[in-house]
Amino acid sequence: KEALAEEDEDFPDEVDTPRDQPARVRFQRYRGLASFRHSPWDRYENLPLDYGRIFQFENLQRTKKRILAQDAVELDAVEAGRFVTLHLANVPVAFWEQQQQQQQQQQHGTAQVADPVVVFGLLPHENKMCVMHFSVRRSGEYEGAVRSKERLVFFSGFRRFTACPVFSEQTLRSDKHKFNRFLKFGAAQVMSVYAPIQFTPSPVLVFREVPAEGAGGAPVLVPVATGTAMSADPHRLVIKRIVLSGHPFKVHKRTATIRFMFFDREDIAWFKPVELWTKHGRKGNIKEPLGTHGHMKCVFDGPLQGQDTVCMSLYKRVFPKWTYRLW
Repeated sequence: KEALAEEDEDFPDEVDTPRDQPARVRFQRYRGLASFRHSPWDRYENLPLDYGRIFQFENLQRTKKRILAQDAVELDAVEAGRFVTLHLANVPVAFWEQQQQQQQQQQHGTAQVADPVVVFGLLPHENKMCVMHFSVRRSGEYEGAVRSKERLVFFSGFRRFTACPVFSEQTLRSDKHKFNRFLKFGAAQVMSVYAPIQFTPSPVLVFREVPAEGAGGAPVLVPVATGTAMSADPHRLVIKRIVLSGHPFKVHKRTATIRFMFFDREDIAWFKPVELWTKHGRKGNIKEPLGTHGHMKCVFDGPLQGQDTVCMSLYKRVFPKWTYRLW
């Protein structure tokens, strides 16, 4: 995993074209985009079945404002710092006996502090599930690589749960956000998971379970990231990008023969409408396939250098998995 993280840092999003199966089959869920920022993407296209189990807000901030205004009028709120007495009904007998036993052992000095009883309240809709997005920043306590869709432990408010988040960037002035394979240091990133709805702002701590050094010891929680709840939006577009690369074989002014991007003539015809780009800033298109071994003739907007690398960007939408579990 550490080697994959270093490779992703040096060659972001680049993947090798498989030789054991056609590229049009391996990458059939991907598409080309003329512009990542401005090209349209239908947010209701090919939604997973888990989206039938979640709740959606028309306007989260307006709903939050209305609920808080209703609570301020209808409920007699207790001021911060005041002591109150709570009367609980229908408490299980086994739980009551356990609490009494812990208190007696604590009085005799034979036990540690009794387990606390946490009392909390929920606003309307906070018992429903949605796609929660947390804006986090990587902390320095854990130096290992943290991969997307890896199980992490979330402490958000009174809730503690585990989930496998999807990492993405927070792209400004665009409805699409680029998927990240690893949680990186520096800039803030977004974690997306299926979780109970929480109204913002709500702080969140993210941990990773690390095996204890001794044999048979309990796993140790190491801080990975800190941040806040950003939104509950199932239609936030998280787009995964892959880059297929090839190399010039013959160059003649603006025309070049490219190889190693594909290994089948039909794959070249399948991806012919997708635009090409090079690491030296050229743009071009596939003109026609040459032979049967993946060579293709391409035309660019300027003379191509022999040491340049020709690339093709493909995109698909990524959804989180339903991995929510209380911890």
